[in-house]
Formats: sequence, C-alpha cells, structure tokens
Amino acid sequence: MKFATELIHGGDPIDPQHGSVSHPIYHTSTFAQQSMDHFGRYDYARSGNPTREALEEAVAGLEKGATGLAFASGMAAIASTILLFAPGDHLVVCEDVYGGTFRLLSTLFKGWGLEATFVDATDTAALAAAIRPETRALYLETPSNPLIKITDLSAAVALAAEHGILTIVDNTFMTPYLQRPLELGCDIVLHSGTKFLNGHSDVICGFAVARDPELGKRLRFIQNAFGAVLGPQDCWLVLRGLKTLKVRMEEHQASAQKIALWLKEQKQVERVYYPGLPEHPGYEVHKRQSSGPGAVLSFELADFALTTRLLEGVELAAFAVSLGGVESILSYPAKMSHAAMPPAEREARGIKDTLVRLSVGLEDPDDLIADMARFLDI
Repeated sequence: MKFATELIHGGDPIDPQHGSVSHPIYHTSTFAQQSMDHFGRYDYARSGNPTREALEEAVAGLEKGATGLAFASGMAAIASTILLFAPGDHLVVCEDVYGGTFRLLSTLFKGWGLEATFVDATDTAALAAAIRPETRALYLETPSNPLIKITDLSAAVALAAEHGILTIVDNTFMTPYLQRPLELGCDIVLHSGTKFLNGHSDVICGFAVARDPELGKRLRFIQNAFGAVLGPQDCWLVLRGLKTLKVRMEEHQASAQKIALWLKEQKQVERVYYPGLPEHPGYEVHKRQSSGPGAVLSFELADFALTTRLLEGVELAAFAVSLGGVESILSYPAKMSHAAMPPAEREARGIKDTLVRLSVGLEDPDDLIADMARFLDI
C-alpha cells in the first residue's frame, strides 16, 4: 500500500467482532483470565492494551520499524529510550537539541552517571571526533529544533556502524510521511506525537520505534518496567489524527514554503531557517533524505522590541508552546522550548533572543502573511 492508503487501512482498522470502522477504546486497567496456566494476550493495561497496541503497530508500520511503543509524552519516550544505557556510558548529541532533551541529559542523567557531548551534527567530522571508547549512541534531530539544522543521516549511520554504536533520531518535525530514518539504517526513531502525528493540539504523547526486533524487546521491557504508557482515550485520538497525516502535511508545508519565501524578502527579518529554501546550508542533504521541507521554520528579527510586538500582536497564529497542530503556532525558543538551556549555552548555539519559531497550520497562508505583515512589512 502507498502511504495515504496505509494511513487508513494499515494494521487492523476494522473491529473483527462487530465491524466497527473506528477502533474500539478499551477503557480497562485489567483483563480477566480463564486459566492459571494459560493467560490471555493481555493481563494488565500497563503491559498491554488493545487500543494502544493498534496505535503502536500503526506508527511502527509507517516508520517501517519492527516495534513501536506509545508513551505518555515525547519526553517519556526519550527518557525511556535513554534508559537503554548505563552509568558510565556516553552519548554524542546534536548541539541545538530540543531543550527538554538537553535538560534531561545535562541534569537527571548526568547525575546518574551518563555523559553527553553536544556537537554540531551537521559536521560529520565533529561527530566522529566526539566519539569515545565508552560512546554508545549518536542522538540526532534533523531538522533540529529550533535552528532547523540538517544532519546527513546516511553519513551518521556509516559512522555509527564503524564504531558499533546506535543511531537515534528524533523525527518529530518530519513525520514518517516526509522522512523515514530507519530506512536509512538508523536504529531508533523518536516522536513527540503531540505534534504532527496527532495534529490537533489535544493530546500529549510520544513514540519510540526500533528497527531491530531485539532492540524493540529491550525498549518494550523498559516501557513496561518504567510505566509511562499512553492511555486508551489518547491512543484513540492519535489513531484518528493519523488518518489525515498526509493531507495535513501537504497543506502545512505548501503554506510554509510560501511564508518562508515571503519572510526572506522582509527588511525586518535578518534570517530565515527553512530547508525548503535553496540557500539553506542543508538543502541538498535534506532533499536527498526527505521528501519535503516540512512545516516548521524559524526566523531572526531585527531587534528584541520587534520580536515582542510580533509575538504579542499576531491574531491568527497562537503565541504558544508546541507545534504541529491544525492552527499555526508562533513560539519563542529562548523562553519556551529552550528555556531549560542556560542563556550562555543558547547564545553559543545561535539561539538568539530575536529568534522566533513558526509552525504553519492549515489556515490560508495569505491570511497568515497579512497578519504578520502588520508588524514586518514596514
């Protein structure tokens, strides 16, 4: 099946007992057993739930992985995946990683004895130079959040294979519709499913998908032991959201392309970060490993006062945390997604106080442009 068809008909979309075309929501904490010697497929809902299993299989299928796991948040998926490693291990991480991931690695897991080195992952030589004997994985985002940097995944996979380590990729911005890192040889894909996979700003959720069945078993053990699973009602909402992923992403990115071209012509805009622009330094690499530029872009404004006026004055784009919803969302990384990163660290990475991130929704792009033009077209 092609991607759009798989979204609707992949897995087991029709209830075999009653023919419901909407997967049932199993609101239960436990399952009755018929025999002391032979338990059924499900026993306790933390360990498995039919609604969650349907979602996990759907996401794994879209990413072309062996095992998919649904978590209570994107950070729960990330933290549970990092539990694959042990004190004394070391990770090489892209330097402008999501602020929540930076906080997790630089505080909780650092105190636990897991070390992380943050490098410019667009430079494969820098990744190679950061690898130590105790390194166990490369942790990447491409495009990265919020500077939209592009990492060459094929080169990263080759480097990881040379050293016998894992390649982990946060694929939240692209979704499996536009980019499938597992097909490029990466080992684990992560998602904040809160964003484009669900797509309606009404669920907090996360996913981890493993390419190798044995690695998937290790992650499933951690999911069950750690217990940060996604509830059945939320699973059902994401199952519903997934069905429109292709049509949403097509509209999202078509509008984002138009807005990025408009932004780069504005005198008050210093720089636009978007992989759909040929002048983006990662344009060719992104084009090679993805089938579209996506719907998230960032841009730097001329001064802080203008940044404040834009964020507080726009009417159609919500000034809010998060991204990937049907509504456009303007975010301020310095105080939102990367608030956990110390100012000096943000500045060193190029995350300035005049940087704005825009997740383009499904509004007419001309209306979004007109709304921002009141502040930028001066």
